[in-house]
Amino acid sequence: MAQKRLGKQTIVFQNPPSIIATATIVGPKEGDGPLKDYFDLILDDDLWGESSWEKTEAKLQQEAVKLALTNAKKVTTDVDYLFAGDLLNQIISSSYAARELKIPFFGLYGACSTKTESLSLGAMAIDGGFADIVVCVTSSHFSTAERQYRFPLEHGNQRPLTAQWTVTGAGASVLSSSGNGPYITHVTTGRIIDPGIVNANNMGPAMAPAAADTIIRHFKDTGFKPEDYDLIITGDLATVGKEIAQELMAKEGYDISNIFMDCGIEIFDAERQDTHAGGSGCGCSAVVFAGYLYKALKAGKYKRIMLVSTGALLSPTIVQQGESIPGIAHAVTISTEK
Repeated sequence: MAQKRLGKQTIVFQNPPSIIATATIVGPKEGDGPLKDYFDLILDDDLWGESSWEKTEAKLQQEAVKLALTNAKKVTTDVDYLFAGDLLNQIISSSYAARELKIPFFGLYGACSTKTESLSLGAMAIDGGFADIVVCVTSSHFSTAERQYRFPLEHGNQRPLTAQWTVTGAGASVLSSSGNGPYITHVTTGRIIDPGIVNANNMGPAMAPAAADTIIRHFKDTGFKPEDYDLIITGDLATVGKEIAQELMAKEGYDISNIFMDCGIEIFDAERQDTHAGGSGCGCSAVVFAGYLYKALKAGKYKRIMLVSTGALLSPTIVQQGESIPGIAHAVTISTEK
């Protein structure tokens, strides 16, 4: 019998895993944004000495894991599992990073929801008694994502105001069966929700219904209310999607307006940096959590947050065949107390 389940989609951990360290590496644009003081390493250029953007992204993941382990005073041989994902076909950034790290590897794909997917599965492995130390890492790169999902950069095509800027960065988190927190106490696994969006430059509305659905389900499963949280932060709904999600939740009787933020809005200065609707990508919630949010939890600014990474499951191949773009969102509760 599943003794750790609450309701339809939520797990509560009996021995909540501790997040003992994090690390972030970001590109120049991210390092020029409002959260620059919270990142471990800011690159001078988005190639970082590599011959292609794809090789750079794999290097981002690999080095973020190494840096997180250094921060945790651990080495790769201490790690039982690596849970990693990215946006590229066959999650090549993750698999090539794992090739070098030589840690037992679970490759994940949930589009931009992959950060909380990795935290969810990593926490389950520890609470289930299958691991003592795991690393959860995700990445994205503006240039790799643009040419896979939209247009070659050489086209210089004009981006609509609904478009988002894929974050160049990687965020790694080290989870342990022991430690002083912050702790992952609950996981709410999302369902795929498809509002019928077909525009690859309008991802916020594609993800917003999934975000609202997961947050509402979390409240129903756990009995928590918005006031039980210091912060609820989505991964990359950006300005358009955040407004939609907030409206959808209000219609169901949940007012989260006073505690609702979005990583895609926080990571860039929209007016000065010209990112239109905001940031996006696997790296977006990864670096905002592993950078700003983790440090804020450790400093006592927040006691309990809900991180809801949001993903648009976009495939150019199937969209060109007339299909829509489904969305998904996974939520984790992170608390300074068990």
